[in-house]
Amino acid sequence: MIARLIVVFVIISAFSTVLATDVKKCSGDKPFPLSVNVTGCETPPCDILKGSTVEMFIHFVSHRDVSELTTKVKAYTFGISVPYELPEETSNVCRNLMFGAYCPLYPTEDVTYLFLFPVGSYPEISVKIEIYLVDQDDEIATCFICDIKVKKGNSKLELSYD
Repeated sequence: MIARLIVVFVIISAFSTVLATDVKKCSGDKPFPLSVNVTGCETPPCDILKGSTVEMFIHFVSHRDVSELTTKVKAYTFGISVPYELPEETSNVCRNLMFGAYCPLYPTEDVTYLFLFPVGSYPEISVKIEIYLVDQDDEIATCFICDIKVKKGNSKLELSYD
């Protein structure tokens, strides 16, 4: 049984490494994730359709005891930094951990978080986004930067006649 779990873990780790998106480190000495996979994007800038939801698989190691984790996003464009508000069901990392993981997390525990990044109907521009996970003490658990390019999607999907 343990051998099977090890084989599954190795396959999952290899799979996530192969599909990893080339993201950048945040400034300072903030912890960097083991890997990030932005679905459909290996090399940024990632083309993101406005009005869509982007899947990001964030594989990271907890460096301390963590009872709560929240996703924070900052968007940088034209030299301006703007916080990007997320709905609670999206920003709550503990609710969106994968492979049977759950909070609390312990030091050296590695987990994968499925971040469903909602992209509003924003202008079609290039944006640098900084995504960081903060714990109950507002300490950063992991942080990375990804360049995205917001693009117009299928107009049939964007129109709503409610």
